[in-house]
Amino acid sequence: MSNLVAIVGRPNVGKSTLFNRLTKTRSAIVSDEAGTTRDRQYGKCEWCGREFSVVDTGGWVVNSDDIFEEEIRKQVIVATEEAQLILFVCDGLNGVTDWDEDVALILRRTKLPIILCVNKIDNNEGIYLGAEFYKLGLGDPQCISAATGSGTGDLLDLILETLPNEEQEVAEEGIPRFAVVGRPNAGKSSLINAFIGEDRNIVTDIAGTTRDSIYTRYDKFGFDFYLVDTAGIRRKNKVSENLEFYSVMRSIRAIENSDVCILMLDATRGIEAQDMNIFQLIQKNNKSLVVVVNKWDLVEEKSQIVIDTFTNAIRERMAPFKDFPIIFASALTKQRIFKVLETAKEVYLNRKARIGTTKLNEVMLPIIEATPPPSIKGKFIKIKYCAQLPDTQIPSFVFYANLPQYVKEQYKRFLENKIRENWTLTGSPINVFIRQK
Repeated sequence: MSNLVAIVGRPNVGKSTLFNRLTKTRSAIVSDEAGTTRDRQYGKCEWCGREFSVVDTGGWVVNSDDIFEEEIRKQVIVATEEAQLILFVCDGLNGVTDWDEDVALILRRTKLPIILCVNKIDNNEGIYLGAEFYKLGLGDPQCISAATGSGTGDLLDLILETLPNEEQEVAEEGIPRFAVVGRPNAGKSSLINAFIGEDRNIVTDIAGTTRDSIYTRYDKFGFDFYLVDTAGIRRKNKVSENLEFYSVMRSIRAIENSDVCILMLDATRGIEAQDMNIFQLIQKNNKSLVVVVNKWDLVEEKSQIVIDTFTNAIRERMAPFKDFPIIFASALTKQRIFKVLETAKEVYLNRKARIGTTKLNEVMLPIIEATPPPSIKGKFIKIKYCAQLPDTQIPSFVFYANLPQYVKEQYKRFLENKIRENWTLTGSPINVFIRQK
């Protein structure tokens, strides 16, 4: 499991630019306007063979300086509770501000390692500006330019030196790990209690490698798996504000430790933006998915039309990935709880599915011949052979073509859909690669 690094700082110091630089993406919107980042951005960073997770803690934006200060202060507190390392980003051109000193006061009280990043230092003369930041009492400032990449290599080296070494997890290998995730009050705790609330003598807790990773072994009724601990099981946290940010930070830990994620939705509220944030975390980590619409007992009209409308709305919001099971259940009345376990087990087996090369070519090559990739610049793309890659975390397929660089993402999605039509891979993500034959 990778460590979690949180980027904090006042608005418009370059947090999102640094996030994009570390994760080699452009997923965080960058603007000169303060408070552009309203949603939490999450990504992976790999450096020198090690990987860690990065979360960009954008501010909750309201057009008031007072609310700016109060809300961002709360977000810093939440970040320090969940991360293993804090990157405190300041603006080297503007110097130390009162708000920087205010955040530094909070950070000095924590026991977490802090790296002070002085951003917007583009040349050697600007390094002298970093000396002013010693007054914050957070150690040596690291002068960087997130926009140009200057100094970020040294920063990454320091991050790896500071992060704790990752140890092997205590949980046994080969046993599925299911994580129950979702926004607050969706029913995660109720579902877990329904799973482990009886015959507790055959349910054991195994502490993992980190302070917040606990595996609960579930071994009864023909099932044997680990429940990955989520916010519902762990001790209640003192931070009660900003539940969206808090739940996403907790979900990162649970999702990274799981094979199958059981995403809880509230039937009385439908699918909301926060549910989509957690779904995107599941997708980014290539985890299998089971959607559980909880509190179904509170819905007055339970006709097939209502179920179909609800199902279609969920699949449309989560498109293009639509091949996952949806279960309407109630953790309180234990309605369809057993079906949740059965479905999660089926999805885990789909994740491990192997398709023979001969059979794969017999089915896919005629489909490709009937609907070949569109020609580009007068060049025709021919796919002559395909196979499933061995020893991969999720089903991964490679198609060998004469001009792989011209195969667009839409055609890869077409191939994925045809694979799903012919083999049962429900709930599991799929990788499709096009390579030189």
